[in-house]
Amino acid sequence: MSDGEGCLISSKDNDLKKPKPCCACPETKKARDECMILFGEEHCGELIEAHKKCMRQYGYEV
Repeated sequence: MSDGEGCLISSKDNDLKKPKPCCACPETKKARDECMILFGEEHCGELIEAHKKCMRQYGYEV
């Protein structure tokens, strides 16, 4: 796997780099996706919210 440069984009704030949405929060994304596949979206609210919170920390509006 690479050093992650392909997953970085420039943000508008002070030209900082942040991960692309597909690369941000891999741990919460994986847990959310696995839960939704196994149990359905209606049973995964906590994991969905945890992933949204993580994405917001990177400046994404979700």
